[in-house]
Amino acid sequence: MLFGYVAEYKLRELWFSGRQGISNMMKHDDHNRKKKGDLVVKYRGHEFSIECKSLQTNSIRETAGGRFVGKVQCDASDRRAVKFRDGSTLETTCLLRGEFDILAVNLFGFQNKWNFIFAKNQDLPKNVFKKYTPAQQAMLLPSLMVISWPNEMPFRTEPFSLMDELIRERKL
Repeated sequence: MLFGYVAEYKLRELWFSGRQGISNMMKHDDHNRKKKGDLVVKYRGHEFSIECKSLQTNSIRETAGGRFVGKVQCDASDRRAVKFRDGSTLETTCLLRGEFDILAVNLFGFQNKWNFIFAKNQDLPKNVFKKYTPAQQAMLLPSLMVISWPNEMPFRTEPFSLMDELIRERKL
């Protein structure tokens, strides 16, 4: 848990503090179940919520050619009731599609360096747990995601192109 707070600090310092276009940064209360995101930044006049997650160290593997693969646990710390478009309700720790804007994954466990990769929430995979209905699967993010370094799509090595895309999408 402490490492997660260090990762949030490093995310702010390495990517957002003093950067051109960033006019504000804040963090919601960790116990606020309605507002997800470990960091909220104002970029070019638009607010973005960023969820920061870290690799599960026991999942890290180095493959041939110096590639790293691991898993990131991408869920909430608490169970809550979620209502879906099909009228169903579910108690879950899974995060929702659209509940935050960008996922930032701390890759420190790969090479003991503070690298992050970033993806838009809407581009993350859907949950495929067979006990969920198709409507639930489409709206829930998987609790575990495979991450690699060098990164693969939908992940990028910087967040600004993602925020620029989200600004363009919001204007449509």
